[in-house]
Amino acid sequence: MVSLISTRNKDLKTSKNSDLSERLKTANEAKAQLLEAYRAAKTTDAPAQLARQAERQAIVAAREERRAARDLAKAEEQRLKAAEAARKQAEAEAAAEALAAAALAEAEEREAAEKNRVARVIADEAERKAERDRKYANRKARQG
Repeated sequence: MVSLISTRNKDLKTSKNSDLSERLKTANEAKAQLLEAYRAAKTTDAPAQLARQAERQAIVAAREERRAARDLAKAEEQRLKAAEAARKQAEAEAAAEALAAAALAEAEEREAAEKNRVARVIADEAERKAERDRKYANRKARQG
């Protein structure tokens, strides 16, 4: 009986080991097959990959071109806005200068009118005084 047990244990150990070694061998073969399949797919897929890469590069170039055009349009728009703002500011300054000139002209005109009125008042006063002096002289001449 002892011999049966010892041979059975021996068989179990070898069967376990053989199963493990067989599974490891199968796993390694599967890995090798997957690696080989990957390499084969990589070599056969190279033209398609190059085509996809070229397509991606074309897309990137088109995107950059659109971005550059958009930036150029934005810069042009900003330049036009700045020119419009400068034009409006120049118009506002010209209008302010015209308003200031009109106000100055109006002030000068008022001042000239005031001087004219003062001159007329002085002239009228001088004329009244001369008339009064003439009347006084006539009265003295009659009396005397």
